This record gives sequence, structure tokens and C-alpha cells, in this order.
Amino acid sequence: MDYHFYQKKFQEALDQISQKEFNDLGLKFSVETILESVVLKIYKPEWSSDPQSSLDASSRIFFSIWISDKTIKEGRLYYNIHALKLRELKGYKIQSRNFAENFRNRFTKYQKDWDNVSVKFGPLTLMEGWIELKTDNLQKDIIKLSNSFLKISSLIDETLHLFKSK
Repeated sequence: MDYHFYQKKFQEALDQISQKEFNDLGLKFSVETILESVVLKIYKPEWSSDPQSSLDASSRIFFSIWISDKTIKEGRLYYNIHALKLRELKGYKIQSRNFAENFRNRFTKYQKDWDNVSVKFGPLTLMEGWIELKTDNLQKDIIKLSNSFLKISSLIDETLHLFKSK
């Protein structure tokens, strides 16, 4: 896989995203190479156990879009929402399975808007799906997926609110 090529494509997509709405909701972006994949992550610092280092925090929630050698061979661009080690999230009393179930119940009414999506995972992956990989349309697809996440990002906040420590 040509990491430089895909890193550039992902960064170009990020540069084209109208970030005002994301910023208004406190959402941040990161393009990185991780686990032999090029990834765009969208996250809120408050969704992590360490808001100063959200991307590396042991406990965190984030949306990602990624590509790897495997996904290229499959002809797919993947996306998901991860929720890692939620028990460690400060200010909340969370059991990961309960959080995942609550989030998925809220997500149900939006599921039709996401191609090839599934929620049939353990509690670390709240949802995951893929779209057909079209290299010449990659930036548009990344922007579309990012904007789709923008529309449902409040579901994470709503679900977290249920588990706030009293």
C-alpha cells in the first residue's frame, strides 16, 4: 500500500471538510497511520480519560474511517465507532455492554443511512460498516462519511449522559 498516497488523500479530504459545525460541537480530527492503515479519526477530548492526549488515552470513544492493504484487496473503505475501556472514563460509571446497548438502541433509527453497517460486535465496536472503495472518489466519500458521523455524534453524548456519576 502506498501510505504516502493515501495519507495525502485523507488529508486533502480533511482539508475540504467544512469544520465549523464539527468545531461547534467540540469535535476534533486526526489523520494518522496506525496498525498498517491510514485512518481519519473524529473525536471529542471529553470522550477520553485524558482530554489533553485524547488520541492516546486508554479510555476513549472515536469514529474512524480507514484503509489498509486488506481493505484495498476487498475494494472497501471501512468506518466504525470504537469505545475503549469505558470503565476508566472519569466522571462516569459505565459498563461497556450497557453503554453499547444504549448507543445501539439510539442508533437504530439512523442505521438505514449507513451503507453495509452492522452493530453485531462486542462492546468495543459500537458499529462498523464499509462502502465501495473508489480511489477517484475517495475524498468525497471520506467527507460524506464524516458528515454522516456529525449527524449522529450527539448519540454518544446522550448515551454518556445516562452514565454520568452522581
